[in-house]
Formats: sequence, C-alpha cells, structure tokens
Amino acid sequence: MRTEHASTRLIDGYARGDTDLVADEVWALEAHLEACGPCRDRLSAVVRAAVPPAAALVDTVWSGLEPRLATATTMPHRRRRSAQLSAWMTPVMAPWLAMSAGVTLIALLLDLAGSVSGDVSLVLLLAPLLPVGGVAASWSRGVDPAYELTVAAPRAGLYLVLRRTTSVLAVVVPMLLVGGWATGVTAAQWLLPCLAFTSATLALGGVVGVTRAALVLAVVWTVLIASPTLATSRTPFALQSGGLPGWALLLALGTGVVIARRGAYGVLGAQR
Repeated sequence: MRTEHASTRLIDGYARGDTDLVADEVWALEAHLEACGPCRDRLSAVVRAAVPPAAALVDTVWSGLEPRLATATTMPHRRRRSAQLSAWMTPVMAPWLAMSAGVTLIALLLDLAGSVSGDVSLVLLLAPLLPVGGVAASWSRGVDPAYELTVAAPRAGLYLVLRRTTSVLAVVVPMLLVGGWATGVTAAQWLLPCLAFTSATLALGGVVGVTRAALVLAVVWTVLIASPTLATSRTPFALQSGGLPGWALLLALGTGVVIARRGAYGVLGAQR
C-alpha cells in the first residue's frame, strides 16, 4: 500500500472476489485493513452494495455472535502472549530448535576433545545444516497442525516466513557463536554458510516447498561435503576462507530469488 488508504480498485475487486488481483495486492490490502477503520467501512459499504448475499450472510452470523461476545471474557494475558509468540514460532519448532542445540553441544564437545582427526571442526561442518530443520518446521503443512489457519491469516506469506526464520536464526546463531569462539573458528566461516543455506532453503522452498527444499539441501551437503570431509579428515575448500565469496554469492542469489518470488509463500499448495 503506497497511499494512506486503499484504492477504490482494490476495495471493489476484493469485495467482488476478482481473480485479477495478484497475491501481493491481496496480502497488502488485508494487512492494511487490520489497522484502517475507514477502509474497512468502505469495504463493508461495497460488499453491501455489490454482493448482497455476502452481506446477508455476515449479518446472519453477526446476529448470532453478538450476544455471545457481549458476555465473553477477555483473553487472559498469558494467552495473549502466546498468540503474539505464534507469529514468531510454532510449537512444532521447539523440538527442532532443541535438537539443533543438542547437536551443536555434542559437536562442540567432540571438537574440544579432539575426537575428530585432522583439522576438521564439526561445529563448522554442521553450521549450514543447523537452521534448515527449524526453517522447514516453521512453514510446513506436514508438521504444523494449524497450517491452514496460518496461511489464511492476513499477514501470512513471506512476512510470516521471514519472522519465523528470524526466530530460528536467533536461536542458532548464538549457539554457533559460542561454538565457533570455543573452537577457534572465525565468525565469517560459519555465519556465511549458515545464512546462505537458510536463504537457499527459502528460495528453493518457494518452488518445491520448504520441507522438500530443506531435505534436498541436507542430503546434498551430506553427500558432497560432510561425508568426504569426515573420510579424509580435511576441511574442504568450501569451508575455508577462500570459499567465503562463494557463500556470499549464494546468499545474495538466494535472497534475490526469495524477494522475486515473494508471492509464492502465500500459496497453500506450494508449501508441502
């Protein structure tokens, strides 16, 4: 929404259910209507004038709800906080984040104990994979029982995907920061791969679904990088300082694809 209020074209098209409105316009209008009373009044007037059956249905539903709402109790403060928290993460994300913390701790202990021969750091080797599971769980039809309700919310789509991805990184990055500091790995060596894999998961997820994208990238990393690294006990070039420009490029490309295909994250069928 570039103007203070929604345009007449958007209001009229939304009220009639026009298919000409693109997903970005619908999302922006619904988000704007949340906080704009005048535009909601305009929408209500258009619906009553252009779509009488819909207006009649709303009146019928409201007549049944109004007496109950008048006697309903206010949502407890704890539940309000829980509702606000759901915008950042879902309950199904908690096990994935706990698993990431456990894996990081185990990798750190093995590094400090010198259990892996050569110059290989398990913390560095696992850094790209740690946020992937949490990102997949944050936007997946298969593991979120409230997924249909989530994608139907006015602020669903890329906005919600990025918020939940941020919550995953807010947990993973501090853990890697501690692990990198304890093992002597520079921040750039683990941070760029971590962010690049996250952006790649979201970019590929806009095409095949976030869960499938996370699985594909995890398998590719395990087969092409992790397994050969553990077999040879040598840190691959991709995780050395010389490979950082490549990770920066992947991060930039993934971010660009996510922005260019931002409408794909609001489509229920695309996220499996």
